Amino acid sequence: MALSRSARRTSRWLALATAVASAATIAAAPGATPGAPGVGDPYFPKMGNGGFTPLHYDLGVSYHPDSGRLDGRTTLTARATQNLSTFDLDLQKLTVDSIRVNGRRAHFHRNGDKIVIRPEAPLSRSARFAVTVVYHGVPQPLSGPIVFGSKYGWMKTKTGVFVACEPNAASTWFPSSDHPSEKATYDIHIDAPKGLTGVSNGRLISSGESHGRSWSHWRESRPMATYLATATIGKFDTRTGTTPGGTPIYVAVDPTLPTGKVDVYGITAEATDYWSKIFGPYPFEETGAIVDDMPEAGFSLEVQSKPVYSAVRNETTIVHELAHQWFGDSVSVKQWKDIWLNEGFATYAQWLWAEHRGTTTAHDAFRKAYNSLPANDPLWKIKVSDPQRDTMFSDAVYERGAMTLQALRERIGDKAFFKLLPTWTAQHRYGNANTAQFVALAEKVSGQRLGDLFHTWLDTPGRPALPGN
Repeated sequence: MALSRSARRTSRWLALATAVASAATIAAAPGATPGAPGVGDPYFPKMGNGGFTPLHYDLGVSYHPDSGRLDGRTTLTARATQNLSTFDLDLQKLTVDSIRVNGRRAHFHRNGDKIVIRPEAPLSRSARFAVTVVYHGVPQPLSGPIVFGSKYGWMKTKTGVFVACEPNAASTWFPSSDHPSEKATYDIHIDAPKGLTGVSNGRLISSGESHGRSWSHWRESRPMATYLATATIGKFDTRTGTTPGGTPIYVAVDPTLPTGKVDVYGITAEATDYWSKIFGPYPFEETGAIVDDMPEAGFSLEVQSKPVYSAVRNETTIVHELAHQWFGDSVSVKQWKDIWLNEGFATYAQWLWAEHRGTTTAHDAFRKAYNSLPANDPLWKIKVSDPQRDTMFSDAVYERGAMTLQALRERIGDKAFFKLLPTWTAQHRYGNANTAQFVALAEKVSGQRLGDLFHTWLDTPGRPALPGN
């Protein structure tokens, strides 16, 4: 099926992506075999794909709020990691119209939420190639126990759409290798009705209005996990500038929301600069926020460079999501079981912020949280280092993860602890890491053996004794 007449008329910019690598030569690939249909994550074994490494996504999405229809064109540039006869992409519930590999029509078929693609000729190991997918449909949000029982992904609002995809919903709106270990850079083009604004990752390259439609082109030049991509669309008041420390900032707020006493722009600027002192240089080209009216979501997400908030959140939530720019976005997990490296660190950042504000110390926040949870509380039963898929965002991951960091701080002392954090973010900047690597680095920086501490706080069910007791 071709693109709708409206999409053809108003989305001419989408056609530009078809030129990528159209003249590429496909080299011989003896003994070519299919790429694996997943990266082997125990929580999501079918997500992500083997046989290639994603390098860059050029996404074009044209959205029609009245019908909910999305017309899309995605060009993924990748490098083959084996002699490749076929490879897969993740795409949930949307209809594929055509696929080309290096400009040549490719065969494909659906296998559940996978698109299995066979190029005209096999791809040689280390060959760079481009696959362009034209598709359409009405994206559906995911639901279930994983994200607090809330829907997540591509979620319609009163005026547009709120896009927050952790952990596995990016492939509900664009074809991808949908796993955090498969990071790439992005160009994201958004087309929507006139009067609406499309906001995405990185920096705004260009925008405008024509023929009753609005368009914007965003570029994220730093590697990004798929779940951190967004194409949130709505009526927004926008404010731009730079933080006092010099980082560009872009904040978009739904004007229908009551702002209360939360200065989203001011707190975002202040927290970005403060975390840059504590965690190391800010890892992206722009900071900011997208604040939308989406009460059904009930959560916020650390979208890369611009966290999305489903309402005007409090100061604590803002500093939490901004801490994720270092812990989760720049340094991403290798597997989802290590999610405490994201959520435990961001929760601990809330305690550091309170310490910075002078309202309480992290020491006291730790003990308050600890004492509020009796020994028989279910939180103590979850193994934080491997919390299982449906409870990967449980309170234990957040709270006990943060407690682990304070226990570590009290063991190794402030000098070593505040050397460890920026060393960690520098060592794995724009990459992926796991718990074993953090433990090894903590031991190296502190000069201490710390296996017992991490085993007690991350691996062992039950309420550990407080440090010093």
